[in-house]
Amino acid sequence: MKGTVVIVGLGLIGGSIALAIKAKHPEAHIIGIDVSYHSLEVGKSLGVIDEIGESILIDGPKADLLIFCCPVKETEQLLTRLPGLRLKKNVIVTDTGSTKGTIMEASTALRESGITFIGGHPMAGSHKSGVRAAKELLFENAYYLLTPTKDVAEDKVAELKTWLSGTNAKFLVLSPNEHDEITGMLSHLPHIVAAALVNQTQSFTEEHPAAFRLAAGGFRDITRVASSDPRMWTDISISNQKTLTKQLTIWRDSMNQALRMLESEDANSIYAFFDGAKEFRDSLPVHQGGAIPSFYDLFVDVPDYPGVISEVTRYLGEEEISLTNIKILETREDIFGVLQITFQTDEDRDRAKRCIETRSNYTCHYE
Repeated sequence: MKGTVVIVGLGLIGGSIALAIKAKHPEAHIIGIDVSYHSLEVGKSLGVIDEIGESILIDGPKADLLIFCCPVKETEQLLTRLPGLRLKKNVIVTDTGSTKGTIMEASTALRESGITFIGGHPMAGSHKSGVRAAKELLFENAYYLLTPTKDVAEDKVAELKTWLSGTNAKFLVLSPNEHDEITGMLSHLPHIVAAALVNQTQSFTEEHPAAFRLAAGGFRDITRVASSDPRMWTDISISNQKTLTKQLTIWRDSMNQALRMLESEDANSIYAFFDGAKEFRDSLPVHQGGAIPSFYDLFVDVPDYPGVISEVTRYLGEEEISLTNIKILETREDIFGVLQITFQTDEDRDRAKRCIETRSNYTCHYE
């Protein structure tokens, strides 16, 4: 497709969308706008964008596709300014925010002026940030949620999907309310629960210092989402306050029920509590994109000698296999230790397993 794409917020998400659009639509002209001029300079030098923009006021009217890749509150503020601009009649405006209710409200005046606004939420990310971390295939096989209002023409939704087809994402259309209900349950609530568990553990380790060393392995894995950007999650929590209040109330009641089962030593109820959870959890799709990005871990049994980590990473580097994290689960003298290597995709993990097992006698395994 030909046309001008204006991306507001040139970080990991904005930069990755720009690269995906350029790959699929090389004739498109991409303008970047960001509060950080340095990010724009880096984006231009890396070929992520074609032009450094000045402002929404100046560059917004040039857009055939206008994408907001900024925090939710910032997007809301910018959307309220758009009705005063002389935007192209056929422009499509979209966003990438994690909540949709307040954003759709902020876009009301824009939509009433005849401009097409379609909410968007690509459900993928990375532990890295900034335009330097942008990847053309960051969203590959991830869900990309779209939340058009009922008055948006189907051909406009199809046009937006075409613009974003280079992401290789799986598009799913939901109502704004359904979006916030689902992401609130499957993404936002788990982040709050994980943060609460980590905060409780922090207080606990002050009384029991040995627990600090033991809070690794599985505990670290199930709470790793608590390491997410606190500014972003403050923004998300406030934006989805209504849904989260409801879900946290249900969670509180469930925990109170669990407490009563323990106090009464009700073995049958406790068993049903765990058994029901196991049955449903085991029925969930394995290694598919979801509300929280999947982690693809490979466990490598390696001998405990100097240089073994650099040896393994060298193998991966020589075959251009990118990893996102690496840590030692256990190293003791005279026995094998375990390297836990995390990859962004299932394909990268499979390639790494074949690479390491072909080039060494180390055993690799994963769930």
